[in-house]
Amino acid sequence: MLCKKACKRISSRGIMYIRSFIFEIMQFKSLIILTGLSMFAFTACNGQKKSEKSATMKTQIDTVSYSLGVNIGTNLKSQGFADVNLATMLKAMEDVMGSKTLAITEEDANMHIQNYFTTLMEKKSGEAKKKGAEFLAANGKKAGITTTASGLQYEVLKMGDGAKPVATDKVTVHYHGTLIDGTVFDSSVERGQPATFPLNGVITGWTEALQLMPVGSKFRIFLPSELAYGERGAGQMIGPHSTLIFEVELLSIDK
Repeated sequence: MLCKKACKRISSRGIMYIRSFIFEIMQFKSLIILTGLSMFAFTACNGQKKSEKSATMKTQIDTVSYSLGVNIGTNLKSQGFADVNLATMLKAMEDVMGSKTLAITEEDANMHIQNYFTTLMEKKSGEAKKKGAEFLAANGKKAGITTTASGLQYEVLKMGDGAKPVATDKVTVHYHGTLIDGTVFDSSVERGQPATFPLNGVITGWTEALQLMPVGSKFRIFLPSELAYGERGAGQMIGPHSTLIFEVELLSIDK
Protein backbone atom coordinates (compact mmCIF):
# COMPACT_ATOMS: atom_id res chain seq x y z
CA MET A 1 0.00 0.00 0.00
CA LEU A 2 2.84 2.41 0.73
CA CYS A 3 4.76 1.83 -2.50
CA LYS A 4 5.06 4.54 -5.15
CA LYS A 5 3.53 2.42 -7.93
CA ALA A 6 0.48 4.09 -9.44
CA CYS A 7 -2.90 2.42 -9.45
CA LYS A 8 -5.33 2.54 -12.35
CA ARG A 9 -7.72 5.42 -12.78
CA ILE A 10 -11.37 4.91 -12.02
CA SER A 11 -12.14 5.48 -15.68
CA SER A 12 -9.95 2.56 -16.71
CA ARG A 13 -11.55 0.31 -14.10
CA GLY A 14 -14.99 1.30 -15.36
CA ILE A 15 -14.16 0.59 -19.00
CA MET A 16 -12.58 -2.73 -18.12
CA TYR A 17 -15.67 -3.75 -16.21
CA ILE A 18 -18.07 -2.74 -19.00
CA ARG A 19 -16.03 -4.67 -21.57
CA SER A 20 -15.95 -7.67 -19.26
CA PHE A 21 -19.69 -7.33 -18.82
CA ILE A 22 -20.27 -7.30 -22.60
CA PHE A 23 -18.14 -10.43 -22.89
CA GLU A 24 -20.23 -12.13 -20.19
CA ILE A 25 -23.44 -11.29 -22.01
CA MET A 26 -22.08 -12.69 -25.27
CA GLN A 27 -21.06 -15.85 -23.46
CA PHE A 28 -24.62 -16.25 -22.17
CA LYS A 29 -26.39 -15.45 -25.43
CA SER A 30 -28.62 -18.45 -25.14
CA LEU A 31 -29.88 -17.40 -21.69
CA ILE A 32 -33.06 -15.42 -21.22
CA ILE A 33 -31.52 -12.83 -18.93
CA LEU A 34 -34.54 -10.57 -18.86
CA THR A 35 -35.78 -12.37 -15.77
CA GLY A 36 -32.69 -11.32 -13.88
CA LEU A 37 -32.74 -7.80 -15.25
CA SER A 38 -36.38 -7.33 -14.27
CA MET A 39 -35.10 -6.53 -10.78
CA PHE A 40 -34.07 -3.16 -12.23
CA ALA A 41 -37.59 -2.33 -13.42
CA PHE A 42 -38.67 -0.68 -10.16
CA THR A 43 -36.60 2.39 -11.13
CA ALA A 44 -38.38 4.66 -13.60
CA CYS A 45 -36.73 6.43 -16.51
CA ASN A 46 -36.84 9.71 -14.58
CA GLY A 47 -35.13 8.12 -11.59
CA GLN A 48 -38.33 7.79 -9.51
CA LYS A 49 -38.77 4.56 -7.60
CA LYS A 50 -41.67 2.21 -8.25
CA SER A 51 -42.82 -0.65 -6.08
CA GLU A 52 -40.24 -3.41 -6.02
CA LYS A 53 -41.42 -6.72 -7.48
CA SER A 54 -39.99 -10.03 -6.43
CA ALA A 55 -38.25 -11.99 -9.16
CA THR A 56 -39.62 -15.46 -9.85
CA MET A 57 -36.95 -18.15 -10.06
CA LYS A 58 -38.45 -21.45 -11.10
CA THR A 59 -35.56 -22.78 -13.19
CA GLN A 60 -31.78 -22.78 -13.19
CA ILE A 61 -31.86 -20.22 -16.02
CA ASP A 62 -33.98 -17.93 -13.83
CA THR A 63 -31.46 -18.26 -10.99
CA VAL A 64 -28.46 -17.65 -13.25
CA SER A 65 -30.22 -14.68 -14.85
CA TYR A 66 -30.96 -13.10 -11.48
CA SER A 67 -27.39 -13.82 -10.38
CA LEU A 68 -26.10 -11.98 -13.44
CA GLY A 69 -28.31 -9.05 -12.47
CA VAL A 70 -26.91 -9.04 -8.93
CA ASN A 71 -23.34 -9.14 -10.24
CA ILE A 72 -23.90 -6.48 -12.88
CA GLY A 73 -25.85 -4.17 -10.57
CA THR A 74 -23.30 -4.45 -7.77
CA ASN A 75 -20.38 -3.69 -10.07
CA LEU A 76 -22.12 -0.83 -11.87
CA LYS A 77 -23.01 0.78 -8.54
CA SER A 78 -19.46 0.40 -7.24
CA GLN A 79 -18.13 2.06 -10.40
CA GLY A 80 -20.30 5.15 -9.94
CA PHE A 81 -23.37 4.15 -11.93
CA ALA A 82 -25.79 4.46 -9.00
CA ASP A 83 -27.97 6.89 -11.00
CA VAL A 84 -27.94 4.96 -14.28
CA ASN A 85 -31.20 4.98 -16.23
CA LEU A 86 -32.01 1.30 -15.80
CA ALA A 87 -34.96 1.29 -18.20
CA THR A 88 -32.77 2.61 -21.01
CA MET A 89 -30.04 0.15 -20.10
CA LEU A 90 -32.57 -2.69 -20.23
CA LYS A 91 -33.75 -1.54 -23.68
CA ALA A 92 -30.16 -1.56 -24.96
CA MET A 93 -29.65 -5.08 -23.64
CA GLU A 94 -32.89 -6.22 -25.28
CA ASP A 95 -31.62 -4.77 -28.57
CA VAL A 96 -28.27 -6.54 -28.21
CA MET A 97 -29.84 -9.86 -27.26
CA GLY A 98 -32.41 -9.57 -30.06
CA SER A 99 -29.74 -8.66 -32.65
CA LYS A 100 -31.57 -5.40 -33.37
CA THR A 101 -30.04 -2.24 -34.79
CA LEU A 102 -28.40 -0.35 -31.95
CA ALA A 103 -29.10 3.32 -31.31
CA ILE A 104 -25.41 3.70 -30.34
CA THR A 105 -22.60 1.64 -31.81
CA GLU A 106 -20.32 -0.33 -29.50
CA GLU A 107 -17.44 2.00 -30.39
CA ASP A 108 -19.48 5.09 -29.53
CA ALA A 109 -20.76 3.39 -26.37
CA ASN A 110 -17.21 2.89 -25.16
CA MET A 111 -16.47 6.56 -25.91
CA HIS A 112 -19.52 7.73 -23.94
CA ILE A 113 -18.58 5.52 -20.99
CA GLN A 114 -15.00 6.83 -21.06
CA ASN A 115 -16.22 10.42 -21.11
CA TYR A 116 -18.61 9.75 -18.24
CA PHE A 117 -15.91 8.25 -16.06
CA THR A 118 -13.48 11.04 -16.91
CA THR A 119 -16.04 13.64 -15.81
CA LEU A 120 -16.91 11.63 -12.71
CA MET A 121 -13.25 11.27 -11.75
CA GLU A 122 -12.60 14.98 -12.23
CA LYS A 123 -15.61 15.84 -10.05
CA LYS A 124 -14.60 13.45 -7.28
CA SER A 125 -10.99 14.59 -7.49
CA GLY A 126 -11.99 18.23 -7.14
CA GLU A 127 -14.19 17.47 -4.15
CA ALA A 128 -11.50 15.38 -2.46
CA LYS A 129 -8.88 18.06 -3.04
CA LYS A 130 -11.13 20.75 -1.54
CA LYS A 131 -12.05 18.63 1.49
CA GLY A 132 -8.40 17.73 2.05
CA ALA A 133 -7.29 21.37 1.92
CA GLU A 134 -10.03 22.42 4.35
CA PHE A 135 -9.15 19.58 6.72
CA LEU A 136 -5.43 20.42 6.73
CA ALA A 137 -6.09 24.15 7.18
CA ALA A 138 -8.17 23.48 10.29
CA ASN A 139 -5.89 20.71 11.55
CA GLY A 140 -2.80 22.89 11.28
CA LYS A 141 -4.28 25.32 13.80
CA LYS A 142 -4.67 22.67 16.50
CA ALA A 143 -2.34 22.54 19.49
CA GLY A 144 0.50 20.06 19.09
CA ILE A 145 0.39 20.01 15.27
CA THR A 146 3.57 20.94 13.41
CA THR A 147 3.49 21.79 9.70
CA THR A 148 6.67 21.47 7.64
CA ALA A 149 7.64 23.46 4.54
CA SER A 150 6.35 20.66 2.29
CA GLY A 151 2.89 20.74 3.86
CA LEU A 152 3.38 17.61 5.94
CA GLN A 153 1.70 17.83 9.34
CA TYR A 154 2.59 15.72 12.32
CA GLU A 155 1.75 15.26 15.97
CA VAL A 156 4.16 13.63 18.41
CA LEU A 157 2.37 10.90 20.35
CA LYS A 158 5.58 9.52 21.85
CA MET A 159 9.14 10.73 21.35
CA GLY A 160 11.77 8.02 21.30
CA ASP A 161 15.43 8.40 22.21
CA GLY A 162 17.04 6.30 19.48
CA ALA A 163 18.76 7.26 16.25
CA LYS A 164 16.94 8.92 13.38
CA PRO A 165 16.94 7.13 10.01
CA VAL A 166 18.14 8.66 6.75
CA ALA A 167 16.48 8.20 3.38
CA THR A 168 18.79 5.34 2.39
CA ASP A 169 18.03 3.27 5.51
CA LYS A 170 15.67 0.34 5.77
CA VAL A 171 13.19 0.68 8.62
CA THR A 172 10.66 -1.47 10.48
CA VAL A 173 7.45 0.21 11.56
CA HIS A 174 3.94 -0.36 12.78
CA TYR A 175 1.34 1.87 11.15
CA HIS A 176 -2.39 2.48 10.93
CA GLY A 177 -3.70 4.41 7.92
CA THR A 178 -7.06 6.14 7.53
CA LEU A 179 -8.82 8.62 5.29
CA ILE A 180 -9.91 11.91 6.83
CA ASP A 181 -13.36 10.42 7.47
CA GLY A 182 -11.82 7.69 9.61
CA THR A 183 -12.06 4.87 7.05
CA VAL A 184 -9.19 2.41 7.57
CA PHE A 185 -7.46 1.51 4.30
CA ASP A 186 -4.33 -0.23 5.59
CA SER A 187 -2.96 -1.23 8.97
CA SER A 188 0.01 -3.33 10.02
CA VAL A 189 -1.35 -3.00 13.56
CA GLU A 190 -4.58 -4.79 12.62
CA ARG A 191 -2.58 -7.45 10.76
CA GLY A 192 -0.33 -7.88 13.78
CA GLN A 193 2.76 -7.79 11.57
CA PRO A 194 5.21 -4.84 11.37
CA ALA A 195 6.32 -3.67 7.94
CA THR A 196 9.92 -3.36 6.78
CA PHE A 197 10.92 -1.32 3.74
CA PRO A 198 13.61 1.01 2.34
CA LEU A 199 12.73 4.55 3.36
CA ASN A 200 13.37 5.94 -0.12
CA GLY A 201 10.99 3.40 -1.65
CA VAL A 202 7.74 4.67 -0.13
CA ILE A 203 5.50 7.70 -0.63
CA THR A 204 7.18 11.09 -0.19
CA GLY A 205 5.36 11.99 3.01
CA TRP A 206 6.59 8.84 4.70
CA THR A 207 10.17 9.42 3.60
CA GLU A 208 10.08 12.90 5.13
CA ALA A 209 8.20 12.01 8.31
CA LEU A 210 10.24 8.96 9.30
CA GLN A 211 13.46 11.00 9.14
CA LEU A 212 12.01 13.24 11.87
CA MET A 213 11.43 10.29 14.20
CA PRO A 214 14.02 8.77 16.56
CA VAL A 215 13.63 5.02 17.00
CA GLY A 216 10.95 4.35 19.59
CA SER A 217 8.84 7.31 18.49
CA LYS A 218 5.20 7.27 17.54
CA PHE A 219 3.83 10.10 15.40
CA ARG A 220 0.48 10.84 13.85
CA ILE A 221 1.16 12.22 10.39
CA PHE A 222 -1.21 14.03 8.04
CA LEU A 223 -0.30 13.86 4.36
CA PRO A 224 -1.67 16.17 1.67
CA SER A 225 -2.26 14.22 -1.52
CA GLU A 226 0.87 15.69 -3.09
CA LEU A 227 2.92 13.79 -0.49
CA ALA A 228 0.84 10.62 -0.85
CA TYR A 229 -0.75 9.23 -4.04
CA GLY A 230 -1.70 12.49 -5.74
CA GLU A 231 -4.13 12.57 -8.63
CA ARG A 232 -3.77 8.84 -9.27
CA GLY A 233 -5.00 7.50 -5.95
CA ALA A 234 -4.23 3.92 -4.95
CA GLY A 235 -6.45 0.87 -5.06
CA GLN A 236 -10.20 1.11 -4.52
CA MET A 237 -10.15 2.93 -1.19
CA ILE A 238 -7.73 5.79 -1.80
CA GLY A 239 -9.22 8.04 -4.44
CA PRO A 240 -7.46 10.79 -6.41
CA HIS A 241 -6.26 13.72 -4.29
CA SER A 242 -6.97 11.94 -0.99
CA THR A 243 -5.50 13.39 2.20
CA LEU A 244 -4.22 10.55 4.38
CA ILE A 245 -3.65 10.11 8.11
CA PHE A 246 -1.20 7.61 9.60
CA GLU A 247 -0.18 6.67 13.10
CA VAL A 248 3.39 5.46 12.70
CA GLU A 249 5.66 3.85 15.27
CA LEU A 250 9.32 3.51 14.32
CA LEU A 251 10.49 0.18 15.76
CA SER A 252 14.00 -0.09 14.33
CA ILE A 253 16.51 0.97 11.71
CA ASP A 254 17.76 -2.04 9.77
CA LYS A 255 21.09 -1.25 8.18
